[in-house]
Amino acid sequence: MPLYRASVARLRSQIEGGSLVGVLSEQYAHRLARAAPAAEVRSWERSLEVLSADLMEAGLGAVEALVEYQLPLTSKRADVVLCGVSPQRGNSSYVVVELKQWSRANVLDGTEDVCQLDGFGERLHPVEQVRRYCTHLGDFAAVLEGHAERLAGVAYLHNATDLDVDSLWHLPASDLGRMFTGQRRGEFLAFLRGRLAAAPGVDAADELMGSAVRPSKQLLTLAADEVQSREQFVLLDEQQTAYSLVMRAVERSRSANAKEVIIVSGGPGSGKSVIALSLLGELSRNGRSVLHATGSSAFTQTLRRVAGARQPRVKSMFKYFNQFVDAERNGLDVLLCDEAHRVRETSANRYTKAEMRSGRPQVEELIDAARVPVFLLDEHQVVRPGEIGSIADIEAAAERLGLKARKIDLDGQFRCGGSRAYEQWVLRLLELEPGGPMEWHGDENFVLEVTSQPSAMEDRLRSMLDRGYGARMAAGYCWNWSEPIKDGGLVDDVRVGDWRKPWNSKKQTSHAGAPGTPFWASDPAGFEQVGFLYTAQGFEYDYAGVILGPDLVWRRDRWLARPEFSHDSQVKRGTCDGVRPGGPQHIQGVAHPRNARFDGPLDRCRDTRALGVVGPGMRGPGPYPSESVAGLIHGPFPPPQSRQNALWTRVLLSVEACMIEHMFWVSA
Repeated sequence: MPLYRASVARLRSQIEGGSLVGVLSEQYAHRLARAAPAAEVRSWERSLEVLSADLMEAGLGAVEALVEYQLPLTSKRADVVLCGVSPQRGNSSYVVVELKQWSRANVLDGTEDVCQLDGFGERLHPVEQVRRYCTHLGDFAAVLEGHAERLAGVAYLHNATDLDVDSLWHLPASDLGRMFTGQRRGEFLAFLRGRLAAAPGVDAADELMGSAVRPSKQLLTLAADEVQSREQFVLLDEQQTAYSLVMRAVERSRSANAKEVIIVSGGPGSGKSVIALSLLGELSRNGRSVLHATGSSAFTQTLRRVAGARQPRVKSMFKYFNQFVDAERNGLDVLLCDEAHRVRETSANRYTKAEMRSGRPQVEELIDAARVPVFLLDEHQVVRPGEIGSIADIEAAAERLGLKARKIDLDGQFRCGGSRAYEQWVLRLLELEPGGPMEWHGDENFVLEVTSQPSAMEDRLRSMLDRGYGARMAAGYCWNWSEPIKDGGLVDDVRVGDWRKPWNSKKQTSHAGAPGTPFWASDPAGFEQVGFLYTAQGFEYDYAGVILGPDLVWRRDRWLARPEFSHDSQVKRGTCDGVRPGGPQHIQGVAHPRNARFDGPLDRCRDTRALGVVGPGMRGPGPYPSESVAGLIHGPFPPPQSRQNALWTRVLLSVEACMIEHMFWVSA
């Protein structure tokens, strides 16, 4: 869905009338629930002016323009998609246009597809950017299936001359990606005339916007092929930049005997694990020594099972952070530390032998283990006390070891239908961004609903299973977790009224048909149990049910965490240094307990297309603000007497876990 759609002639008219930027800004704020950045506004003012004038001169005023077109199943947007009729074939034709105001750029030494901009850092080569946008669109828009000839991509650097971007020309042109500068404006117009006739493009635009969207590529489904045989995922923008910078660092580590620490930071759904598996596959196929490590038993064991299917050698490539205590210094070419926010203070635990207890920071052990250590993390996702993985910690460790650290930020959202509006709604609700809670006004890419009972939640999820989707139920640790019944099943510990379900099994192996703890999120039998954050984090499924426990409530004007309702002993022992009492930071120990300092904000919860289930008595009219999710979605807000159950925390259980179409909520 674009922010703006019109014929090129209409687009040009609004530009000349001075109204287009206002329309785009209004749509941006409405769709994404935040103001458009100044750089984005400048781009609309300058680049769309140039493009529209060129299109009118080319006689293409009837072509339909989709401005800021959101690519399927991601938050990434192409600047403009031109929709029209092919002059040769007479059928629909589409040109994806990426507009760059760059006046000077160079390819970063040691890479082929990363550009260095003065004062702006590294950016993906614009030809590679538009090529990957086209590939992604072709992968997911059903209307383009079997019709690759209908799609083309161009990068238009309208402020640059050929000499200004001389080193960028080495990347070969193709139908899906080619570059034009302002100096080659005539060639650009000729190219457009060759792809688009001077005929109305309304039908072509309707066809694209009405196209069915194919299912997304889920990580675990394709993990084995990704690692063992070939690339399965199309990396976009910062993802590909991060990938290329790691590959560059690997080459430099050999040719120049250099060592570099790379930090890739991004929220849930930004593609960190996809980058990690893409690198693991490519480096191993190229004969490099590379390992993948996490701090999550569930994630690592599932990757061993799935990615290493029928390949014992591949299974051995997946390790834990605490397995590098005595690793040979720089013995690996690359160590991929996925979920690096779960790096602990030290690798020692109660099972560590005395002679191995060095007290050395775990992050230093990981840095020492490889010539190129790569940390992929989201600082808002620390789960347990003692987990200290942060950008600052890693940079400080690199500095202590006399090393340079390079940081790459991932901005994309590849879950929850790419809904920035939902992401912003959650960030505001949980005080991760200023402005306070706001009502949910909807998003065509995302569904947020409220129903009343956990049994209804389960029935709805089960119906999704019957239709071939993945689904799970998860909850906060607010109920006892019993041992499996000997020679029997599991205890129904999770109880909401008359509804009850067992937790996922405590055993690592299956028990009475229930999968072992590490495989709850990936084994189909896991639906019959309720999972924890610890067993959900890092996985993907389509539909999620979340049970909210009594460990977080809203009191008049603030969140109040109540660790006494948690059954997690580490939460009860945690402290809250530097955090205002009752603030949402306190929820760390309840939602998914964070390190004992509790000095960071809540998880971003960026993974969900949500369907909520809340308890009765939470929908009546009343004053703002309200603890009720139902009130925030629908308004008006609940009355003061209902301010008992702002039990919102477990929404965060989806964290990095799910590529969710909906989420169900229930308060206990």
